[in-house]
Amino acid sequence: MVLGQVKVDDQSNEITAIPELLEVLDIAGCIVTVDAIACQREIAEKIVDRKADYVLALKANQGNLHREVADLFAYAEEIGFRDVEHDFHQTVDKGHGRIEIRRCWTITESDFLDYVRQFADWPKLNAIVKVHAERRVGEEVTRKTRYYITSLGNDVQQVLYAVRGHWKIENQVHWVLDVVFREDDSRIRKGNGAQNFAILRHVALNLLHQEKTAKVGIKAKRLKAALDEKYLLKVLMG
Repeated sequence: MVLGQVKVDDQSNEITAIPELLEVLDIAGCIVTVDAIACQREIAEKIVDRKADYVLALKANQGNLHREVADLFAYAEEIGFRDVEHDFHQTVDKGHGRIEIRRCWTITESDFLDYVRQFADWPKLNAIVKVHAERRVGEEVTRKTRYYITSLGNDVQQVLYAVRGHWKIENQVHWVLDVVFREDDSRIRKGNGAQNFAILRHVALNLLHQEKTAKVGIKAKRLKAALDEKYLLKVLMG
């Protein structure tokens, strides 16, 4: 569910908007996940100040931080995690003709974390994370490895739950807005029109997600609401 949004300045990006959004939302006790572009010490500090935890993605273009975390995991695996405080969890999901296997490791060994901390003085950094995802569709197999830093402790299941939840948002919100609502094709530019219609799309998407009686996708629900006034009222009533 979309709970809030902040417009990004034309000459900026979401790095400047995220702290503003964090001020608007009550995130105390929550886990905040953010794309790699926003893996910034100031954002992590804002999350911790708001009494929440973070799981921040790393990418290779971030330089030292990503490389060093990857190297630390490579070293830990080389020695079989001997004398390295860590945790591991694996999930296997089957459906729609595919099998998805996710393996997650967390390292909370203080010597390892001290080595990472020297790069950016990250607030409340408690673990580094490696997630290896494997998808099998028939004979085709794809594999991806991602790295994260987190303020969560050595609860690897909770970390993997947060990582999976982040990609669920990508799939069920951003992808749907683009493909089903065709948000990227919108030519609304005048005044506050684009911002206002973005809010309306989010409201519509939230309502359609909450409507559970129709066992179809969001696109089919939109069409059903357009053709059936009774169903439309059911959606609007939440």
